[in-house]
Amino acid sequence: MVEAAFNTIHPEFKLNGTHLNLKSLKETAFSLIESHEEYEKQIGGFLQEWLDDNAFITLKTSGSTGQPKTLSMPKQAMVNSALATGQFFNLQPGHTALLCLPAHYIAGKMMLVRAMVLGLHIDVINPKVHLNLPLGKTYHFCAMIPIQVEKNLEQLSSIKTLIVGGAAVSKTLEDNIKGLKTKVFATYGMTETVSHIALKPLNHTSHPLLYKVLPGITIDQDHRGCLIVEAPKLTPEKLITNDLVTIYTPKTFEWLGRFDHVINSGGVKLLPEQIEHKLQKHIMQRFFIAGLPDAYLGEKVVLIIEGPAQKIPKHFFDGLDKFEVPKAVYFIETFLETASGKIQRDATLKLLKKPLN
Repeated sequence: MVEAAFNTIHPEFKLNGTHLNLKSLKETAFSLIESHEEYEKQIGGFLQEWLDDNAFITLKTSGSTGQPKTLSMPKQAMVNSALATGQFFNLQPGHTALLCLPAHYIAGKMMLVRAMVLGLHIDVINPKVHLNLPLGKTYHFCAMIPIQVEKNLEQLSSIKTLIVGGAAVSKTLEDNIKGLKTKVFATYGMTETVSHIALKPLNHTSHPLLYKVLPGITIDQDHRGCLIVEAPKLTPEKLITNDLVTIYTPKTFEWLGRFDHVINSGGVKLLPEQIEHKLQKHIMQRFFIAGLPDAYLGEKVVLIIEGPAQKIPKHFFDGLDKFEVPKAVYFIETFLETASGKIQRDATLKLLKKPLN
């Protein structure tokens, strides 16, 4: 990997069709902050913070697995992450990129950093769910959240490589992605690792869908079977996650579920994410599996579905093992979620009312 510093701008970098150096980018950042559009204000604010003399930048975690946190991240770590992604996808100076995510969170910030570091020509559009992609233009690289992919499938042919993160990709969306000309990858990572540290192809592959780690990343497991990430160019300490995985090679792993989601029902340990995968072909609304206290089992498996109450046909559960079958079904009108659309499971569970058996 060619080294780069956070306080330099690649000479090939363009923003919305205009070549910008360090001085002109600072001027652009100031004008964006004065914009009437919130997404442009966010971009301007980030660029202004990125271009100041401080070697660190403030980042916020999503809050999907707990309270949101504020982190102080070395800008050089973000540069190193951009270089690793560039190497993985062979992104070259002059390649085109599209930013359609808010610059308020790490995914949007990192698109801008990749462009500045790698010399990409990046266009910025309003980060809505229903996107207005520029007509007649092809992009080498883009990042979206799953709901954007779902609502803009017919427009994705103009994007060569697309990474998807921020929330889980449903089985239905996976099936819809398989026929796309666009190469689509799911991401694995977190704010603490400066965006993704591993990628999984969702189409154009005949191999098992495993995550492959980026250059410079080492993986291991702890006694619980949870992933340990060692990324010295991103963070000085080993990161011990709560993600249960199967490691196949030093560079590839399968994600199984969250350790903190494990349900102990009658002494049998169950992974909600594995049960959810089996149910996805039957349930079209958003849903999740959880464990609730039970006097006999310790914890009982329950199914939580978003939307108005309705009867669930018993055959929906035919593919489940006997311990996996939900003991109750609950409906919640609207799930609580993070800004990226990820379900806040614990907070949503607190909204529960009487189940529909």
